[in-house]
Amino acid sequence: MKTEFLKACKGEKTDFTPVWIMRQAGRYLPQYHTVRSKGTFLELCKTPERAAEVTIQPVDYLGVDAAILFSDILVPLEKMGAPLEFQEKRGPVFPSPIRDQAAVDALGIPDPEDDLGYVMDTIRILRKELADKVPLIGFSGAPFTLATYLIEGGSSKNYFQTKRMMYEAPALYGQLLDKITECTIAYLKGQIAAGAQALQVFDSWAGVLAPRDYAEFAFPYVKRIIAALKEATDIPLIYFANNGATLLDQTIECGADVLGFDWRINLDEAVRRVGQKVSIQGNMDPIALFLPDDKLAERVKNVLVQAKGARGHIFNLGHGIIPETSPEKARLAVELVHSISREMR
Repeated sequence: MKTEFLKACKGEKTDFTPVWIMRQAGRYLPQYHTVRSKGTFLELCKTPERAAEVTIQPVDYLGVDAAILFSDILVPLEKMGAPLEFQEKRGPVFPSPIRDQAAVDALGIPDPEDDLGYVMDTIRILRKELADKVPLIGFSGAPFTLATYLIEGGSSKNYFQTKRMMYEAPALYGQLLDKITECTIAYLKGQIAAGAQALQVFDSWAGVLAPRDYAEFAFPYVKRIIAALKEATDIPLIYFANNGATLLDQTIECGADVLGFDWRINLDEAVRRVGQKVSIQGNMDPIALFLPDDKLAERVKNVLVQAKGARGHIFNLGHGIIPETSPEKARLAVELVHSISREMR
């Protein structure tokens, strides 16, 4: 098995910079669409054999150094008692938003095996299939990010309902976040037991918060999750706060082994501020994959040079690869990361 990813997470010496790509299993790959055509998105997430198949596709095609479980951050919320739909052109929708005491009280904490067994079965299949290939990353959403979907009823442009609850009903908001946090801890512990070799917590919408609001309404729940997992495991833990450059001084203290960064901060600045406390992950703009080959090589090298002083570095995009991306360009980027980083050693 290729272990450079796990070594980089822990700050150990690597022969080259490992790379994986957020949303690497997905719509930019023709082979994904072949599997996806057999049912709905949620059905794909809930069918372990098919979910495992699309997880492995980019490992074989791109040559990345880690696989990430194919699922969705919202599936645990459905099992908490919040009906979930994925609608064309609108994305995830919760038809009954959580905005009052009765709705919060009605939410439960699902059991990982009994209620989310299809995720655990997918992980078990993948550990067998990937045994001689690459490590497997499990994941969850962070409590604030998950709460926004429940409160807004789906995606949002200004997160009005979420922030309104934070400001007008902080006790109610805290009860909701407490439940989501306990659900997330149980869910990730279930993934560990099933065989995940690293975990990433996605805080996709953390960057919509002012630093003082992040400190009060988001960060404490992230710290609780990571602390609970640290008591249960020694596998690498990654925290990614999207659009979170303004939150860096706080996220350094979250307890994770790795901090993920988007392209809105130069990695040399992130390295300077993080020091040797944690490893770093990122951070090329996903749209940079549309550059001409020579310019793409320059961009990849620039990221690698900026990350040179880090305790450990995992190359990634600053967020998920977009569906319009050429699979060949994504594969070239992986090859460039490997070849240029070897030359820099």
